[in-house]
Amino acid sequence: MLEFKRPEISDKPWVDECLKHANSMNCEYTFGNAFIWAEPYNTEICRYKDFFICRWGSGERISYSLPLGEGDFTDAVNQIILDAKKQGVKPRIYGITEGYLLMLQEAFTGKFTYHFDEGFNDYIYDVNKMAALSGKKYHGKRNHITNFKKHNPDWSFELINKSNIDECIALHKMWLEEKDEGDSEDFDEEFHAVLKSFENYEALGFVGGLIRVDGNVIAYTMGEPQMNGRCFVSHFEKAPPEMQGAYAIINQEFTKNCLTQYEYVNREEDLGLEGLRKAKQSYHPEILLEKCVAVYND
Repeated sequence: MLEFKRPEISDKPWVDECLKHANSMNCEYTFGNAFIWAEPYNTEICRYKDFFICRWGSGERISYSLPLGEGDFTDAVNQIILDAKKQGVKPRIYGITEGYLLMLQEAFTGKFTYHFDEGFNDYIYDVNKMAALSGKKYHGKRNHITNFKKHNPDWSFELINKSNIDECIALHKMWLEEKDEGDSEDFDEEFHAVLKSFENYEALGFVGGLIRVDGNVIAYTMGEPQMNGRCFVSHFEKAPPEMQGAYAIINQEFTKNCLTQYEYVNREEDLGLEGLRKAKQSYHPEILLEKCVAVYND
């Protein structure tokens, strides 16, 4: 029987231990992701033997993560199926990448139907390429950064810490004020997650950086490493869209200064948003990580 609860900071050690065994660079496979989005997504977590399991949503929209950790994978999936039936919903397992897809197909032959959506693919980039931006395909990015430095000669990069968190929050508020009110609910949910991130910044083990111009914070980004040690997940990045090169320079400077110990950086999904998709594709991902939803047929 699975017993779910809201994630708390005190859960991080055992969740991290389970996630060390996650065989995927899926952006959801970090404790911070589950913790900061708990309220908007109605996220609950469960410790089943040596597995970590997430449950999201409510009513008929409930879905589950795969069981992540060590032990009897088939038993843990069966427990998810039983819990879904207890909730009165069709068992749905979200975020399944290739290796786990094969495991699920082998253990439950013909029992699940698999649905793919391009909007939920993860964009994963080579850290060295993102830091250097060398070659013809990054010519535009280099030009944006050159123009930024030319027009803002006093720019500087620094790490996010307790002394400058409030300035990052103030920048995010200004960014919100310029957005279309029609998207306010999504932006409000994101801002709630940002505030929770900053409130628990050190405890979550988050890493972030910012850019100053004339002493003012004009861009920031932050995220967390995955427990596999190979990949960093970028959760948030904000800058004024009208300032040419602001996004490009925070991206490159953060990568150069903070991510060189990792092989990859996961910049999450595009959610099917055309503008976001274009921006993520412009950095030429090394891996476009497909994820699917498995729906139980029985």
